[in-house]
Amino acid sequence: MNEIEKYISGMLRPGIAALKPYSSARDEFTGAASVFLDANENSLGGPLEEDFSRYPDPLQMPLRQALASLKSVEPGQIFIGNGSDEAIDMLMRAFVEPGRDNIVLLPPTYGMYSVQANIHGAEIRRAPLHTDFSPDADAVLSVSDVHSKLLFLCSPNNPTGQCLPEDFILEMLAKFPGLVVIDEAYGDFSGRPSWTTRLAEFPNLVVMQTLSKAWGLAGLRIGMAFSNAFIINALNKIKYPYNLNSMTIRLALQALQQPDSVQEKVRILLAERERLEQALPLLPCVEKVFPSDANFLLVRVTNADDIYRYLCAQGIIVRNRTKEMHCLNCLRITVGTPGENDLLVTALLEVREEEK
Repeated sequence: MNEIEKYISGMLRPGIAALKPYSSARDEFTGAASVFLDANENSLGGPLEEDFSRYPDPLQMPLRQALASLKSVEPGQIFIGNGSDEAIDMLMRAFVEPGRDNIVLLPPTYGMYSVQANIHGAEIRRAPLHTDFSPDADAVLSVSDVHSKLLFLCSPNNPTGQCLPEDFILEMLAKFPGLVVIDEAYGDFSGRPSWTTRLAEFPNLVVMQTLSKAWGLAGLRIGMAFSNAFIINALNKIKYPYNLNSMTIRLALQALQQPDSVQEKVRILLAERERLEQALPLLPCVEKVFPSDANFLLVRVTNADDIYRYLCAQGIIVRNRTKEMHCLNCLRITVGTPGENDLLVTALLEVREEEK
């Protein structure tokens, strides 16, 4: 065991470190085969025209290889889950001992971190962002201790839309006692390089990404975690054997062959984001539009609860974030199509005085 493996192994839950994973014959087999009599499948097939009688590849190797080529990493550095939420779940299962360990969050941030922590019996420690949504390094380190196993950094952050500063993240990688998990779900909209390019520098770095946002595949539920092979092996050891279905894998592989189409749609969405950034502050009911590196805007309005209900009545659904820390009277608004954005602006322009 090398030094990195010793370092990470010391953070793993003892039971996970010693766990012997479930292994199917297709995990163990290498080479070509034409007769599969190992998994008790229905060898005659099912009622659908397309054959789904066989279990999918448990480690999604063709998809991992395609992602490795796209992201310039090794296949062994990739965990693929049923959405990024599965990657969050697996990190908790692998590294957080219930009733003993804690995770650190920077609210306001993505809600599933705390949901998963509560499910896994982990203490949640919070180092709130400043009112301008900038991070407080001293606060993070002051709430951390030897039982702080995971620090979740959403960048661009949800719901604020802003990227965390590079110098702050570097300080966390150097000083936080556990793993630093950078959630780049919206990174394709930021124009900044991914932290996957720096995996070799930091053994405690985990980067999460998704095909749900810029890639437009939210319905397929494909999330990824990138890290060193030792951490990825730990996650693959505890995931469900066939966590991605065959159709998801096949359609994802087709999508990954069309990166130019994705980039063109990102370009259009960024142009629409800029248009909304210019149009919304001119509306009487809008008090502030926060800068965004994502495909959404956090917008402070005169009365978030009433305006949210008004928009719902118009058939326009946004997210009311007024109860989140530092987000009083804020709505989170996804950048829609040009037509949807026009409808939004028109509706907000017609907000009645009592809703302001």
